[in-house]
Amino acid sequence: MFGKIKGFSIKDSIVEIRFENIEAKINIISSSIVNFFVPNFRNEQKSKAIENLKIEKYDFDVIQEENYIEISTKELIIKIYDEFKVDVYNKEGKLICEDYRGNREPFIKNCAGRLDIAAQEGHKPTEHMEYEVFIPKKMEDNMYFYGFGERTGHLNKKGCHYVNWNTDDPSPHGETYEKLYKSIPFFVTMKEEEAFGIFFDNTFEAHFDLGKENSNYYYFAAVDGNIDYYFMYGPSIKEVIKGYTYLTGTTPLPQLWTLGYQQCRWAYCPESNVMDIAKKFREKDIPCDTIYLDIEYMDDFRVFTWDKDKFKDPKKMINNLKEDGFKLVTIIDPGVKVDKGYKVYDEGLKNGYFATDKNGIVYTNWVWPGNSVFPDFMNTEVRNWWASNQRIMMDYGVAGIWNDMNEPASFNGPLPDDIKFDEDGQIRDHKEIHNVYGHMMDKATYEGIKNATNKRPFVVTRAAYSGTQKYSTVWTGDNQSTWEHLRMSVPMLMNLGLSGMSFCGTDVGGFGYDSTHELLSRWVQVGAFTPLFRNHTTIYSRDQEPWAFDKITEDINRKYIKLRYKLIPYMYDIFYKGEQDGLPVMRPLMLHYQNDEKTYEINDQFLFGENILVAPVLEQGKKARMVYLPKGSKWIDYWTKEVFKGGQYIVKETPLDVCPIYIKDNSIIPNYPEMSYIGEKEVDTLTLDIYVEDEGKFEYSHYQDDGSSFEYREGKYNLYNIVVENKDTLNIEVNLVYNGYDKKYNKVEIKLNGLSIKTENIDGNKLNLEINL
Repeated sequence: MFGKIKGFSIKDSIVEIRFENIEAKINIISSSIVNFFVPNFRNEQKSKAIENLKIEKYDFDVIQEENYIEISTKELIIKIYDEFKVDVYNKEGKLICEDYRGNREPFIKNCAGRLDIAAQEGHKPTEHMEYEVFIPKKMEDNMYFYGFGERTGHLNKKGCHYVNWNTDDPSPHGETYEKLYKSIPFFVTMKEEEAFGIFFDNTFEAHFDLGKENSNYYYFAAVDGNIDYYFMYGPSIKEVIKGYTYLTGTTPLPQLWTLGYQQCRWAYCPESNVMDIAKKFREKDIPCDTIYLDIEYMDDFRVFTWDKDKFKDPKKMINNLKEDGFKLVTIIDPGVKVDKGYKVYDEGLKNGYFATDKNGIVYTNWVWPGNSVFPDFMNTEVRNWWASNQRIMMDYGVAGIWNDMNEPASFNGPLPDDIKFDEDGQIRDHKEIHNVYGHMMDKATYEGIKNATNKRPFVVTRAAYSGTQKYSTVWTGDNQSTWEHLRMSVPMLMNLGLSGMSFCGTDVGGFGYDSTHELLSRWVQVGAFTPLFRNHTTIYSRDQEPWAFDKITEDINRKYIKLRYKLIPYMYDIFYKGEQDGLPVMRPLMLHYQNDEKTYEINDQFLFGENILVAPVLEQGKKARMVYLPKGSKWIDYWTKEVFKGGQYIVKETPLDVCPIYIKDNSIIPNYPEMSYIGEKEVDTLTLDIYVEDEGKFEYSHYQDDGSSFEYREGKYNLYNIVVENKDTLNIEVNLVYNGYDKKYNKVEIKLNGLSIKTENIDGNKLNLEINL
């Protein structure tokens, strides 16, 4: 395809390399981020994930040797050979990423000699696929792979094959599933404690093979499109994620109420059912901030409408919910009902806002409303129109929008590859935009809510692409009420977090099938530490609200939901920092313990931020479990206060109401007082739970703002720096180091390992305390 190197030229940050048959561009984004682009499909390089990319000027050198061109930055050495073979070295000259030079040799050669029969029976091994874009890299024994967004299976993806093609498959998802609702073409590779990342920015159906086809190589490939990928160097995984989210965007700071407990079901209706659910939460002293309405609230599934038989006065109902501290979130699907006289359909049809077939006729398929059309979200004017429709729901008082079915899903077969979309004058086929359809819908929804409310939008989406984290939280779709799905949710959510999707969650208790009292009890213990904490189930299952089983289950739900609210200021701090550095809330242990090889493949534990380790029980009937505590720290049992040295396995007894939780030594965890919902109480006391065992000095930064507006981006927030020094006495210093928000804390309450010790008034912007231990 490429041929031999003929020469090169430099223009600003781009090195253009001329081969015999085509040109390639290497863009030096930073000293550790490099883009490789070849216009083998289209000359234009236009990303849906990367917006407003700022390329600062970095020094780099380019020299041409006899058989390669070498580009050197402060962090990397890149060698480009004939046929566009690329090898990347670190600054010490160590080879860290090498293109594979051998022949492609799938381990399944020809299905025992009868590939024809296998094909007739519906078996089409991906190992036999031919791709328009195919980038193989050399596999090494000590490599680990993470990321790829929403995937079933384990944390380390070595040996797996995945497909990027957003898919609504309602059957129970198992480890063998190659594709789900989201397509995140990003992964992290680690070997010998050194990490790099690759972001393959191609929206066509893409494939990632991590040594399943052949243990000598791994590859990323696509059925069409350009060669367009970014290499991000660490050496830490944290730096790789920082680089990836520098490109695609970080998760913005959410509204505080979105971090509370959320209750959902297909379907809470009519209005009396909704109000009864709300009443029970308050009567039973179980905190809750949000109730969802699924598709049944609409008038015959027409989006942006209400069924006035089930909900006679939606605005009044929502106001009544608000008075009791509840927010309402409603579902919206992209499919617009074909119905003359229905305003949304009429407007879209009149203005040409719907996707068409190859003959220019508006395309229809069958979804919940029946015969439906699909908005062309690739078009700016259509997105603006869709955004303006969000005001319909916001004017009723709806607090957030839940985007579903936006893969896009359809009941009468998938949308054909040649359905046409108008990208502002450029006609694109569905096969190119399928994976970003939901992403562009989420962008429109975000902008619409922002324009209507001037608050941080709360959007929940099922389908996503890289960069969706800028606009929406994500949930993992239609899971099942099984122990297998509880187990899989932990590595799935950790990999979503590594893939930039910090604000993520799963349906607590499971969506499909019937949950059990034990399964819900264990699932809520995981949910309490997942960023999106939502219990959701289908219309066909048994009830699974916190009180739906027995008193023991209800008490366990109450215990962990209250724990969640206690830790919300700590989680809010994580989100604040995450908007800057891209790090997720829910983290695999190796993110902070890259020098501890025992953490590399732990699937059933995670870190909640940097300071809290959670080791949930993910198997039925398990009364004890083994926990690994990473080396380099001491760890304090949250429940018993027992102290353990890191770098060891311990056994923790786990009666049904106990989820093993460990606090890292030298940690400061801000707490909230008990509350039924965010905003119920004015929090004027900064409560600091300090965990300290050994002598030493450590600090923590705590963030405070109004919890809803964008004014924090204009400097209207407070930052507190807390310094703790443990010698003969415990010295605590609280400093308001940045004061941009008028509501400051009046008091500081000090807890030591969970036990309240002292409360003092803050005099001015500084407080010094000395506590005798």
